[in-house]
Amino acid sequence: MGEIDLDGMSREQLVAEVKKLRQGIREHRDSTLHKLCWHHPALWSLLPERSDPLPVVPDWPQFFRGCIKYRQSLDDQIPEAPRTDDPFPG
Repeated sequence: MGEIDLDGMSREQLVAEVKKLRQGIREHRDSTLHKLCWHHPALWSLLPERSDPLPVVPDWPQFFRGCIKYRQSLDDQIPEAPRTDDPFPG
């Protein structure tokens, strides 16, 4: 699909599409804490192609290494971000 589906849209349809995509991006951007680690089919559903690919899930040791690397990258990129020691809700 890609750009072809956009070519046939009116200005009003394009504006509505941009607003929908922006809202989806905002919802993801504004998620925080452990919500950033979840599978995000709602975000992918904003694309015109209907696909919810089954993720390849790493084994636990590789998964934890990825989590640690992600957390370290936050220290590098936004060291001033607030911290919490609240337990995982669940």
